[in-house]
Amino acid sequence: MNYSPTQHPLSLAVSCALLLGAVAGPALAQIKPADAGYLTDQRGVVARSGYNLCWRAGSDPTPEQIQQCDPKPAPIPMAAVVEPARPAPMLIAQAAPPPAPIPTRVTRRVTFDADALFDFDKATLRPAGRTALDGFVASIKTFTPEMITATGHADRFGSDAYNQRLSERRVQTVKSYLVSQNIDANRIRAEGKGESQPVTKPGDCLGAKSAKVIACLQPDRRVEVEVVGTLTTP
Repeated sequence: MNYSPTQHPLSLAVSCALLLGAVAGPALAQIKPADAGYLTDQRGVVARSGYNLCWRAGSDPTPEQIQQCDPKPAPIPMAAVVEPARPAPMLIAQAAPPPAPIPTRVTRRVTFDADALFDFDKATLRPAGRTALDGFVASIKTFTPEMITATGHADRFGSDAYNQRLSERRVQTVKSYLVSQNIDANRIRAEGKGESQPVTKPGDCLGAKSAKVIACLQPDRRVEVEVVGTLTTP
C-alpha cells in the first residue's frame, strides 16, 4: 500500500471522529430521556467541558443535575428585626372634681325704716331708699329665692283705713323696685298691715301729734322683707 503524506491529516481526523463516535455512542445510549437535561457519562455523572461547565442536552434537567451544575447559594439568614419596646402609656392622675355644694334652705328677714325709704306720709322712694334696697338685692345674690314677702306698716296717727292704704302703697312701691332689679314678680308677695302691728308698746309715745311723738313712733313706720330660699354659695 502506498502512503501519501497529503492524505495523512484527513485520515487522522476521520479516525478521531469515528473513535469519538464509538466512545460517545455507548455513553449517550445510557442517558434516559427523563434524565437528559445535561449530558451524563455511563456512571450517570454529568459530563463537563474543559472549563468545568455542564453540557445541556436540550430538555429540562432534574433537580439533582441542577444542584450539580447550577447550585444555588445558600440563603443568607436575615437578622431578626426586633422592634424597640414601646414605653408603657403614662397615666396622668386627674384631680377629682370638688363636690357640688349642698343647697341649704334659709330664711332672711330685713326691716327697713319707712322714714328712710319715704318722705313722711308719702309712698315715693327717696334716693336713700333706693340705696337701701340696692344693698338688700346685693345681699341675696347668693340666694335662689323661693318667696319674698314684703309687708308695710304705719303708725297710729290717722284713721285705720288711711294707714292701711298708705302701708299698701308703700309696699307696692318696694315690690316694683325689686322687680326692676330682675327679681321675679311672681315670687314677691306684697301686703299692707296698716297700724295693726305696732312695734312700740301702748304706754310708749303718749301725747298729741307732735314732732317728738312722731319721732318716738318711728319704729312703727317700717317695711319688713322676708326671703325664703336656697343658699347656693357658702
